[in-house]
Amino acid sequence: MPIEVVWFKRDLRLRDHKPLQVASQSKNPLFLMYLVEPERKSQPDTDDIHIEWEIDCALALDKNLRLIGGSLHIIHSNAIEILGKLDRTHGINRIFSHEETGTSWSYQRDMLVKEWCEQQEIQWIEFPSNGVVRGLESRDNWKASRDARMSEPLIEIPHNLTVIPAKENPDLTSVKLNPRPLKHRPVPGEDAAMSTIDSFLKERGELYRWRMSAPALATNHCSRLSPYFSAGCISIGRAVQMVSERQRQLKNEGLDPDSKSNWKKSLSSFQSRLAWHCHFIQKLEQEPTLDIRAMNHDLDSLMVREFDQKLYNAWATGNTGWPFFDACMRQLTSTGWINFRMRAMIMSVASYTLWLPWRKTGLHLARLFMDYEPGIHWSQVGMQSGTTGINTVRAYSILKQGKDHDKEGYFIKKWIPELRNVPSKYIHEPWKMPEEIQASASCLIGKDYPMPCTDEASARKEGVRRAYSARRNPDAKTTSRLVYQKHGSRKKSSRRTHKSQEHRSIQTKLF
Repeated sequence: MPIEVVWFKRDLRLRDHKPLQVASQSKNPLFLMYLVEPERKSQPDTDDIHIEWEIDCALALDKNLRLIGGSLHIIHSNAIEILGKLDRTHGINRIFSHEETGTSWSYQRDMLVKEWCEQQEIQWIEFPSNGVVRGLESRDNWKASRDARMSEPLIEIPHNLTVIPAKENPDLTSVKLNPRPLKHRPVPGEDAAMSTIDSFLKERGELYRWRMSAPALATNHCSRLSPYFSAGCISIGRAVQMVSERQRQLKNEGLDPDSKSNWKKSLSSFQSRLAWHCHFIQKLEQEPTLDIRAMNHDLDSLMVREFDQKLYNAWATGNTGWPFFDACMRQLTSTGWINFRMRAMIMSVASYTLWLPWRKTGLHLARLFMDYEPGIHWSQVGMQSGTTGINTVRAYSILKQGKDHDKEGYFIKKWIPELRNVPSKYIHEPWKMPEEIQASASCLIGKDYPMPCTDEASARKEGVRRAYSARRNPDAKTTSRLVYQKHGSRKKSSRRTHKSQEHRSIQTKLF
């Protein structure tokens, strides 16, 4: 009897899994598989923490599958190799999976699998994943398509699966992972994802709107769902509908007016960010080379960013001499996570203040993020580096960010032990401490903690000047218009001309 293959990719869940639901209606046995692909480990944006996280989520999925008569084959193999083996052994009737939006590597892998399926006359049925629309002809239609998809009925856990059973413990010794240890690593799997969104919607999220920007506060008040979204342990559609349900519940709850107002505003903000999630991944879906080529390549080539090893090392290791920045980078390195605003600041500092090449720094950050989502990441790298031509020039002032979000320096002192005895007066600019205070704080600048790697304010302004100079180029402007037509956000006021959009976006924001 031939088999139906369900290929789990970055969709490691039972709920809202259309491929599994449809395949389970077949009379043929199912072969459920998740692949640890050898080629992926050598990709420049991949770190062992990504593969380890997905394997742990796959193991959690296997545990839940066994409760309903199924099991998951976790296999160290490339796709065509294992599919060929399965076809020779059992005969493959159909392959089911979700569409995957990844970098140029996963795109090329899928093209090869598609070609193999055509040669073998095997049908590969791919289902839409979240709010990303494949084959989209115009961005004008995207929002309506995405919103309609988010309102589709949710799919609950299937039952009574008939499968080709997997071994209890997969042999993954050949994978040879050596991930860096992470502090505060979340619990993997779908059950943990459901618990996390539940705690956010019922407890932690009330002050989300006001506390998501400060890194110390964001750790608790942000949803912390990003690692689960990246591995597909929960769908965006379920998150959207759970937020809507929570909004309906608030109307009947006896909360005081201030609390109810807080919740309404925070849930509205969170809804917007769930929409952004799909919006940014849609960019990579339409242009799968964003990890190697800027959206506006004419603009990018005009900026001529230069690689400076010394500046790069200071930036990458959190040793720039700018305390708030270094604390953010050290938290990210230690935990694999930091809040969205600080991610933007980290990339902005690399691209404007230090004028480093965006791909080099973008790859380093991709490897640091445990919740690495290629579509969001490379879209943001382009935005924060000024290589789209349609977005505001965002040049983050480290000093302003530090004073806005860590005025007394508690976050700084948590992540930079060298500065723990520095008085709050000097915590954001410790190089201004008199020598006697440095001695009393046991922190000699230039020895115990570095001097600033460059003058931050003047370097940032020079980066902005260079960016504006490049944007004035006629070829760059022409390409910006094409970029907007392909990738620009369409809101209710979508009738506005690109000229007005460009005028709005050209205004520099010195955050």
